[in-house]
Amino acid sequence: MDARALAPRRLRSAMFVDFDNVYSLLQRLDADAAKLFAEDPARWVTELTSGTDQDGAFTRRFLVQKCYLNPAPYSRYRPNFTRAGFQVVDCPSLTQQGKSSADINLVLDAMDALASTTRFDEFVFLSADADFTPLVIRCRAADRQVTIVTPGPAAAAYRAVADTVLSADMFIGLLTGSDAATILDSPAPGTSGSPSPATPGTPTTSDTPGTSGSPAPDASGPAATAAAIPTASAEPAPATPPVAPATPPVRSEVPVAAVHHLVRSADRPVALAAAAAEALRADPTLRERGWDGAGTFAAWLQRSVTDLAVDTRKPGYVWDPARFQESDLPQPAADEQQIAATAAGALAAGSDQRVPGLTELQRRVVALTETPGLAQAGYRCLLEQLDFDLALHPFSRNETSKRVRDACAKVDVPIGRAAINFVINGLLLAGAGLDGEPSAEELAAVWTDNVLGLCRGARIELSAADVAEITEWVSGGLVALDPV
Repeated sequence: MDARALAPRRLRSAMFVDFDNVYSLLQRLDADAAKLFAEDPARWVTELTSGTDQDGAFTRRFLVQKCYLNPAPYSRYRPNFTRAGFQVVDCPSLTQQGKSSADINLVLDAMDALASTTRFDEFVFLSADADFTPLVIRCRAADRQVTIVTPGPAAAAYRAVADTVLSADMFIGLLTGSDAATILDSPAPGTSGSPSPATPGTPTTSDTPGTSGSPAPDASGPAATAAAIPTASAEPAPATPPVAPATPPVRSEVPVAAVHHLVRSADRPVALAAAAAEALRADPTLRERGWDGAGTFAAWLQRSVTDLAVDTRKPGYVWDPARFQESDLPQPAADEQQIAATAAGALAAGSDQRVPGLTELQRRVVALTETPGLAQAGYRCLLEQLDFDLALHPFSRNETSKRVRDACAKVDVPIGRAAINFVINGLLLAGAGLDGEPSAEELAAVWTDNVLGLCRGARIELSAADVAEITEWVSGGLVALDPV
């Protein structure tokens, strides 16, 4: 087989970094991550330049790397990005309100790149600013892949028009190396909103350097390509060139990579049915071959993808054990019991209020703002356990989240890490001082204000009664309601 057929694909990408937006949001969520982002850009850029998907290994070559920053507060970080190969565009404040020209400069440069004689396969934007939504739409309309990295909450409309979104938790994990951070990977043809077979589709994920995913690339171009070739596909091909593409090791490698991509890029455990569909999309003959002798998809998964955790109980889930645990699995039965108990308590107390978590308004808030769909009792437990934990331990996003999850599970209120992280991020972005010892009531008040702010951002029109209902729900009943 031609060695070139085994070489990783190379994507031509353009990266645009809204420094002020990224750094300021990271500072509020994780100061260590913000420091690493600003002081060592070469490292996290390198993390983004290789990976594996259904079609094998790839490298991403950033032909354009531009960083837009306000030199007044951030000039000390300029040399770091210059040394990392970025063209730094100074965007000083032009108004009394401190608004810089970063947005318009970024848009103009991106449009120039879109019209360039060099066809860029992918545009990567590092910003949570939803003002870039029309720009992303324009790039998609030009048949280009779009990846956005959001260092904080981003509007649903902004995320919806991108092919791939790297969330704040994922990006912080990439920067700090915690929780087996999910790293941007290459698009796979014909998937995730990319109808044209000639257009890269969904970027996949690879592990951090030194783990079982694709290796970290060398900074040099050709060397990076050679380093990213998976050994499983590279070894059998030279021995039997005519049949190498059809040998079981090579054939199974494609669906395994597809399942890895799906699971490691998901923000929650993945249903086995969805994982099986992804494996069959990557290799339609896998079912006909009896799942390579395993008989069932679950058995094939447990045999072929040993670094993922699998639960075969109804309806079945697969997840990355470095980021999730069984407590993160959807638990409708537990939720129903909790809701029933809440309803029984309300009935016993003679209350005619609607059961939290089931109202039309609350479902709308969850759908439009992605606020966790916990019952009122769940929010109360989360906030009280967070209060208790902060009184005993110094705040650390990762460790605090884990301890709160475990504490909630011990009192039979299972809450996943994703929901806890969402609440913690909301508190931090709203200015809560978690390094002190805030009370549960103070945490509830800040969290409630954050959710109401998300509702305003999503253009949800709320009456006074709606505000009261949301307040009682997301505060766990810890915030006193004003008399109507």
